[in-house]
Amino acid sequence: MTERFAISPFGGKGLARAQFLVNEQVRRARAAFDAKDMQGRGGADSAVDKWQLLRAVTEARLALGLADRTIVVLEALVSFSTERLLDPSTDLIVFPSNAELSLRARGMAPATLRRHLAALVNAGLILRRDSANGKRYATRSEDGRIDAAFGFDLAPLVMRAAEIETYAADARRHAKALRALRSEVTIHLRDIAAIIQAAEDEGRAVSFKGFSERFLGLSGRLGRNTDWETLKVRRDALASLRIEIEKAYLDGLSEAEMQYREAEEHKSENRNMSANDDQNERHIHNSNPESLSEKSKEKLEAKAAAKSEREATVASSQQGEADRSDQDRGPAMPLDLVTSACPQIRDYAPGGLSDWRDFMKAAETVRSMLGVSPDAWAEARSRMGEVNAAITIAAILERAEAIRSPGGYLRRLTERAEGGAFSVKPMLNALLSARQKAVGHGERGRSA
Repeated sequence: MTERFAISPFGGKGLARAQFLVNEQVRRARAAFDAKDMQGRGGADSAVDKWQLLRAVTEARLALGLADRTIVVLEALVSFSTERLLDPSTDLIVFPSNAELSLRARGMAPATLRRHLAALVNAGLILRRDSANGKRYATRSEDGRIDAAFGFDLAPLVMRAAEIETYAADARRHAKALRALRSEVTIHLRDIAAIIQAAEDEGRAVSFKGFSERFLGLSGRLGRNTDWETLKVRRDALASLRIEIEKAYLDGLSEAEMQYREAEEHKSENRNMSANDDQNERHIHNSNPESLSEKSKEKLEAKAAAKSEREATVASSQQGEADRSDQDRGPAMPLDLVTSACPQIRDYAPGGLSDWRDFMKAAETVRSMLGVSPDAWAEARSRMGEVNAAITIAAILERAEAIRSPGGYLRRLTERAEGGAFSVKPMLNALLSARQKAVGHGERGRSA
């Protein structure tokens, strides 16, 4: 059968310009195969796996302008080819009946089937090879080989395999970027919500009201088919809001720390003023020597001297107890031993842990990350001491996965420390022992 035969469609329908061009491309490509006399060698190089090709068509359906049911019809047509590898140098005409094609197209109605076949022709993926009476069939020679076939030519689909694969690769890259962008939006939403919740738990809901309203405006549901531009706009807005809200949260932490220090200084001043008032009252009570006799005056002076001596003794004893208390609240272990028991805190000290000052700065960062409120942190530092409170935070960090509420846990430890029932040293010893056991199990496992 000549390639210039059966170009026009059956039934008097006009020949579309695009269909004529596709037919000419197929004719020239096959003429080139014949001219090279490839004897089958070219077929192995140019043949494509029909199922992989159909997968690529599915991925590139938007670029090709195909609906999902149109691809179902194309899959049904390809299934009538008995070979898995489709060679464009050979005849690739399939000639199923309407009834059989409808069955393989999942029972598609004839009118719908015709519409999707026309879409495949217009997309340049198949060609019609209609017979004189419009029937689809093949004539065979005496040895059983096909002389002529009338139906649908799959050669355009196979010849466009490289182009289709390029479209499919672009679609995969776009889908991957879309997933990454959607994931970014989700992470921003989650982190902003967590910061707002943390601020509300710390009693700063009023100052974050504006951020909450903006966040609600950006947290609407995104559809499964939301386009790239919509996602990008949402991502950029959330990223900008996150920068603002993180800065506001950190500034609030600094303000809370300053307020705490001012409150402590105010308490200290009040205590000093109260002590001075007591002393003044005592002096004023005994400060009228003119109304007393000389003997009474001497007695009063002796009593005052004795009282002053007793007060000095009590003050000296209290000062000794305070010194011992401060000593008890000092570091329970050397810094290197504490970091050996709590190595994770090193991750929160970018400049390293060279002294206890660096350790306490890192503990402040960890405290905020764990969600411990400034009030609980201030109380722990007041009752335990600065260093021991920092060591306790480092130990909580090591067991963060097992502690449901780090802030509540720290408050309980603070209450126990006030009653003398808690010390950081046993906690550190337990962490060191657990770490040594884990290392021992690992070494035994490697030796086994």
